[in-house]
Amino acid sequence: MNIHTQLEDTLENIKKASNLFLGYPISKDFDYTPLFEFLKYPINNVGDPFIKSTYKVQTHDMEREVIEFFADLFRANPEDYWGYITNGGSESNLYGLYIARELYPKAMVYYSESTHYSVKKNIHLLNIPGIVIRSQENSEIDYEDLQNTLQYNRHKPAIILSNFGTTMTEAKDDISKIKGILRKLAIQDHYIHCDGALSGTYGAFLNEKIPFDMADGADSISISGHKFIGSPIPSGVVITKRSLRDRVSKGVSYIGSLDTTITGSRNGHSVLFLWYAIKNMGVDGLKARYNHSLEIAEYCKTKLNAIGINAWSNEGAITVVMPKTSDVIKNKWQLATEGDVTHLICMPNVSKQQINAFIEDLIKEKEAQIALV
Repeated sequence: MNIHTQLEDTLENIKKASNLFLGYPISKDFDYTPLFEFLKYPINNVGDPFIKSTYKVQTHDMEREVIEFFADLFRANPEDYWGYITNGGSESNLYGLYIARELYPKAMVYYSESTHYSVKKNIHLLNIPGIVIRSQENSEIDYEDLQNTLQYNRHKPAIILSNFGTTMTEAKDDISKIKGILRKLAIQDHYIHCDGALSGTYGAFLNEKIPFDMADGADSISISGHKFIGSPIPSGVVITKRSLRDRVSKGVSYIGSLDTTITGSRNGHSVLFLWYAIKNMGVDGLKARYNHSLEIAEYCKTKLNAIGINAWSNEGAITVVMPKTSDVIKNKWQLATEGDVTHLICMPNVSKQQINAFIEDLIKEKEAQIALV
């Protein structure tokens, strides 16, 4: 197979797959055509985005604007915030845990059993001892189990990994309840990192706000850039306090900047995409995207329940949870399945027409099964 044929085949396969996925939190309703000219250049955001670097082929100015946008959205202290654009949510979580470990080297990490799989890998990489906390039926952390476990280890500093949108059911942990437990047990040495990969981007717009941001008590927050906002290149954002970043920063003369990030070379193009998206959307645009997704999720639940499928969702979630589907349906619509549960995520690009087509497949499958009896 020659190079052109392989490229054409790969593109065709990607187009087909892109039209039929409902199970993963990836937005695809974007158009970055005006930015294509930038692909001709080796844009590398090496070093700290808030410190001048010797390397000038970068988009640090735009990166700072993106960080400022999300720091404001997450109600960070305007006099004490910092962040950078990562390669994705896993790196963002790693950074939050890294700062926590440097702050409290003898701490224990607590995270629920519904936490993203990357967290267990991250605490292994950082060599931090961790304890898994039970989840409630909706996948939210079990606060009673958290309190009992913390009480047993109250002589140690605590690092809490809270979820604002778990992987399968989009359950959201309440940071105010976690802070209340820490106060009750008089555990003063603690750090809370909030993993808001998908839901953190629209957390400020929930009708019934669930505490999750910096003003609520988070020391750092991570989100993914390619999920709710959408990007052809995976990316993430981590927001923390500048005073905490200073604990891990080191000067590097080679790049004329500070070494404050996990990776050295960083993707300057993904910064460009995020900057372009938030400049066009703004806060109102993000809120409109969320309201659309929420409407589609409610529509999806209603249609599923109408054909006898027990579908449900957590408060303010755009993820619809249902009993495990057949492999045929799962593979066609690329649905994530765990145990006896399947979910469908109503991202901003999902339409009622797509939901109708999905429902029609379920109906046809059900009718075929009846006919065989």
